[in-house]
Amino acid sequence: MGKSNVFDAIEFLSHLASDTLVEASQRIRGASGVRGSDPRDLFWNGYRTQQRKITLAAEMIVPAEVEDDLGADARATTTFLRYEVELGFLPPTGQGSVGRLSLLTEELRHIRRGEATKHLRFPHIAPSFKSAVVRGERRGAFLSTEHLEAGTVIHVHPDGESSGRPQPVAAGRAARTVLSTVTTNDYPTILAVRREMQSWRRLALEPSALRAPDGFADPRTLAQDGRHLASTLYRIAHEVADGEESDPEAVYARVAGRLSDLAGIRVEGLEVELDQVREVFTLFLHEKGNLRLPARALSEGTLRFLALCVLLEDPTFTGLICMEEPENGIHPANLPAMVGLVQDLAIDPGYEPDETNPFRQVIVNTHSPGVVQLCRQSDLLLAESRPSKTPSGRITHALSLVPFRGSWRAETARSTFSEADVVAYLAAPPGAQTRLPLELAG
Repeated sequence: MGKSNVFDAIEFLSHLASDTLVEASQRIRGASGVRGSDPRDLFWNGYRTQQRKITLAAEMIVPAEVEDDLGADARATTTFLRYEVELGFLPPTGQGSVGRLSLLTEELRHIRRGEATKHLRFPHIAPSFKSAVVRGERRGAFLSTEHLEAGTVIHVHPDGESSGRPQPVAAGRAARTVLSTVTTNDYPTILAVRREMQSWRRLALEPSALRAPDGFADPRTLAQDGRHLASTLYRIAHEVADGEESDPEAVYARVAGRLSDLAGIRVEGLEVELDQVREVFTLFLHEKGNLRLPARALSEGTLRFLALCVLLEDPTFTGLICMEEPENGIHPANLPAMVGLVQDLAIDPGYEPDETNPFRQVIVNTHSPGVVQLCRQSDLLLAESRPSKTPSGRITHALSLVPFRGSWRAETARSTFSEADVVAYLAAPPGAQTRLPLELAG
């Protein structure tokens, strides 16, 4: 119930790092489920005549080194930060207007290394993992808000204690977040946060996009809908890292080996061919029995699995990945392979991040009992509607993400869930007509 709303909030934050407030609001699903809708859809009970506010916050580990919009390098002075933004709604000023969003508060503060363990509660190898990803020490803020009689001001603080006075920005006239205006290495830590938020994406692999041909001039990075699959794999296979020669055959073999985890697919190998006449990339799958198929001839589920296999090989694909129901189109017998692949896409916090262990986080939502049963209990969050009190004291229902009882998330949670709360995911449904014999079920 409402699982996709979590992805909407993450996606909205990502858009706020690049787009204007208006553009970001229009790229998010509204109450009608379509994009480009009324900005009031962002607010709870947004169509009533009341003050409308929404606050979004995220704690994140950002890359230590990024590139600005001019191609210059920027090095963040600290990598563990908390970003918070509060938006309001300005009512329409005339006919034909629906009103617009306004920037009320914007804060960016570092999280001290000494407090990192309290925030990084997930199981990891400390201190090696923590020391590898949490760097720098700073006191104060990078973005702060001051409310004055003349209006609200967002202060942009430079890196370092003695790097100059903060630059004030009038929030009342801001058409976008202050974070989204930082494009050069003058403010490297703010820029690193912006780059991190821009890397948050909602992966919605579409068969038509996965089957679309790739020209030589097309991007060589997999799009959120799966477009550019062949050109992306070609780029990965022929990249040269640390002065070593590329090894396309090894890359193709690893992708083919992972794809062979699917039952019913007799994979012998795969490759990306260049058609110099038509100037297109074509991904071919070699099956046992001397059968050669273009990727566009594969089933939808196989194509989605193949796309994730390619992403697994791409060290440049980092950040936060949100995936809706990755089991779609996958035969139940192949659920273990799909769940294992999705888990492998995320960073292994038992090791320091590097090219073989890219810094990636993966969030999946699902209705599938099979996926739920295959996941570690500590990885599960139950999305359900629970009573909540509004600022006015009214009791309403709101989405809550509840951790499993006894998991690491449960240590600070107000409520938890147990197996009894998810019986529908663990047992055969009422009225099931086909069941395994007891000797096989055990």
